[in-house]
Amino acid sequence: MRRYSSLFFLIMFLIGTDTFLISPLLPTLSRLFNVSTAASGWLVSAYAIGYAGFALVSGPISDQHDRKQILLYGLAGFALSTAFCGLATTYWLMLLFRFLAGICAAFVTPQVWASIPEVVEPKDIVKVMGYATAGLSIAQLVGIPIGSYLAAGSWHTPFFVIAVAAVLLMIVCLKSLPSLESKHTSVGFWHTYQQVIGNQKALSYLLAYFVFQTGSFTSITFIATWFTHDYGLTLTGVGTAMIAIGAGNLLGSLLSGYYAKKMTFPRAFAFSFIALILLYVGLGFANSFVVSEVMVTVVYIFNGLIFPLLMTSLQQSVVNARSTMSSLANAAMYLGETFAGGIGGLLFKEWGFVGIAWFAAVVIAIGAVLYWYHGAFKVSE
Repeated sequence: MRRYSSLFFLIMFLIGTDTFLISPLLPTLSRLFNVSTAASGWLVSAYAIGYAGFALVSGPISDQHDRKQILLYGLAGFALSTAFCGLATTYWLMLLFRFLAGICAAFVTPQVWASIPEVVEPKDIVKVMGYATAGLSIAQLVGIPIGSYLAAGSWHTPFFVIAVAAVLLMIVCLKSLPSLESKHTSVGFWHTYQQVIGNQKALSYLLAYFVFQTGSFTSITFIATWFTHDYGLTLTGVGTAMIAIGAGNLLGSLLSGYYAKKMTFPRAFAFSFIALILLYVGLGFANSFVVSEVMVTVVYIFNGLIFPLLMTSLQQSVVNARSTMSSLANAAMYLGETFAGGIGGLLFKEWGFVGIAWFAAVVIAIGAVLYWYHGAFKVSE
């Protein structure tokens, strides 16, 4: 179990780090390629577009083939396209290679979530999911600093380091993972999606996951704006505050397995929803920076605790289409993030962060009702 925990942690950390890696390089790349700041931002968007678009394709393909092989091909393509980013000589080439890196990443991460229930004991699933989530959490904390430090000598270096790391992980996966051949290789591409679409429980869980992520992203997107607008924090102060919040998310991810084991999965799941709803309502009454910072950090401890439970419930809802479910979950998350920006902006303009906090509480409550209706909180006799 430890071997798989470490392996999946490293894979998610690598993919997550690459997502944030390019952010500190944008000013340098903007000058190098002689493009505007707005145009350089597309180097971030190109990766996200490639990932979100092809995640919908990678799931059904993986559910019909050996997930281990798909994971290896994805890591190989990811290493190659990332290395080419380091060799790009024009803006358009960099844009293309970032897009390709996003596509390849879309063939990697769904295999992680889908493989965990197949290679670890049922009692350890949530714990290993938590370690994989922790990889993403740490990447969010250190991805930008890593990019900055590696690029101190040359902007090429971060891409080459990530590419080499991907190759090393590919070798470890080759030796460590068993064959994960699908038992449904004769099932067609669209039929794989039909297994999800025709499953009312799976659709309800996906909808619940979407509304949960919409509320969560609406909050996290405007926390920095809130701290600056209401408490007068400087950019450095906001950065320090966000590190504490990110550390809370990491702590929750690492403790999720123990948390679910002590409380039982259904009770931990239900309690996390209740806690988040109450915390977001409470944020609407926070009247000092210290109180707000502590409460938001606790919110993201529970976010870290609940995310592995969310992914586990999604994986358990459609056993024969786990990669497809992972891909749809990724798409739902990106869609939720897209809605969050527009909705959050309107709410903040009219009611400040109070409006965002109450919105998050309401939509997370809707998600909880959807899970409850399909028995996610029911304790087995």
